[in-house]
Amino acid sequence: MNTLDRYDVIVVGGGHAGCEAARTVALMNKQTLLITMNIDRLAYMSCNPAMGGVAKGQIVREIDALGGYSGIVTDESTIQFRMLNRSKGPAMWSPRAQTDLAVFSHKWRQQIELTSGLFIRNDEVVSLIIENQTVKGVTTALGQSYYATAVVLANGTFLNGKIHVGEVNFTAGRIGEKAAQKLTQSLLDHGFEVARLKTGTPVRVDGRTINFDALIPQPGDDNPDKFSFSPTQAVSRQLPCYLAHTNEVVHDVLRRGFDRSPMYQGRIQGVGPRYCPSIEDKINRFADKTQHQLFVEPLGRETCEYYINGFSSSLPESIQVEALHKIKGFEQAKVFRPGYAIEYDYFPPTQLKPNLETKLIQRLFFAGQINGTTGYEEAAAQGLMAGINAVQSINEHDPIVLKRNEAYIGVLIDDLVTKGVDEPYRMFTSRAEYRILLRQDNADQRLTPIGFKLGLANVQRMQRLERKQQWIAQVEHCFDKKIESSLINSVLEQCQTAPVTQSVSFKNLL
Repeated sequence: MNTLDRYDVIVVGGGHAGCEAARTVALMNKQTLLITMNIDRLAYMSCNPAMGGVAKGQIVREIDALGGYSGIVTDESTIQFRMLNRSKGPAMWSPRAQTDLAVFSHKWRQQIELTSGLFIRNDEVVSLIIENQTVKGVTTALGQSYYATAVVLANGTFLNGKIHVGEVNFTAGRIGEKAAQKLTQSLLDHGFEVARLKTGTPVRVDGRTINFDALIPQPGDDNPDKFSFSPTQAVSRQLPCYLAHTNEVVHDVLRRGFDRSPMYQGRIQGVGPRYCPSIEDKINRFADKTQHQLFVEPLGRETCEYYINGFSSSLPESIQVEALHKIKGFEQAKVFRPGYAIEYDYFPPTQLKPNLETKLIQRLFFAGQINGTTGYEEAAAQGLMAGINAVQSINEHDPIVLKRNEAYIGVLIDDLVTKGVDEPYRMFTSRAEYRILLRQDNADQRLTPIGFKLGLANVQRMQRLERKQQWIAQVEHCFDKKIESSLINSVLEQCQTAPVTQSVSFKNLL
């Protein structure tokens, strides 16, 4: 064996899960090889160009608090920031950032290349090297063998991926990129159970052909926040998104294409995401609705390409374009590419231990959509935890398993490994029974001490957390002080609140 082909950990797949896993392993002082089929699309945003949202924003904050990179790269590429659910209690507040797709991927590649001990290979993994039920390495399409003590599989939608646009279908991992067609068989040969899921993505439109005057602007927050607890900068020059609506004419056009829909004609066998339905699914399931919202989102500062959030479809392109032209503001719209559905293999996550190691093969870890999840945030979180636990396994240390009352990440992984999935899993605040404790603003208090012990969160992060905790303690001490009733009753009466009869603490007044 060539010693140059020997690593501590091999990570397969350069998406959000794979990038977080590879960086994490290298930061924990292990020689790491990241093998990806397209080195130019590291952490590429295949669907909407955004990070965060309800519950997902909490996950990004947790990744950052542990020492992951997703929050930092989001801040460096944000073009609009909004804190969602401000009208609700603080536990429901959820940060969301519209990002520049090209900058996001570029910043991730920079980070990967700057991380000491992390190497990249552009190739396709076709099989695993396994001895005595323990993974020993991988072989690639170019005939190379690479050896490692642990392997993390983060293959996204590429395992036997098949794209559908109306009656047209072809193998691909995402549009314009080939699928990985052999690795699934290698896993099947070792006793793994496999199934199929489906997801979709909307049409991309040339912004030069959109009549924005006919749309409703959706600006970012007046005082935008950011994701990372580290000293990154909040976005200073925000781009607007826009709101559009379908109508009954649009729905009628789309219905005409149902007889050529791969979903309704049974050509798609995989189950799709219930919480992110295609436009044809929406008008079928909610037939009483005369319109549906569409969010028109820019893909970056230096491109005219727009993402039509809410218009996901696998109908024939001619139907998609005809329906698009019936939407106010899109009468003259030109399409960069149609929406499409993609089917892919996943491995039911009940085959995993809580540390994301497979039950069948020692030191083999799965992370991301291979486990039946959907979303960049869910994938990145699994990649981070798989990377951590790959190193813990090599070092013969106890696994790091976050509890449900410690993190949304703990809820995510516990749900996967104990309940499994029958549709693409997406995180919601309602899934977390301890959600009042798991706020986006206290992720550092919950998780940074763990990241610091692992060597992922640096000293500066820990010092910032300690200062924050000191400030909180000082405020709490102030509110423990009491005030005489004679000094406060006039204020209480102005607030139409009952007066008090004795001295009382500020805490009790609140």
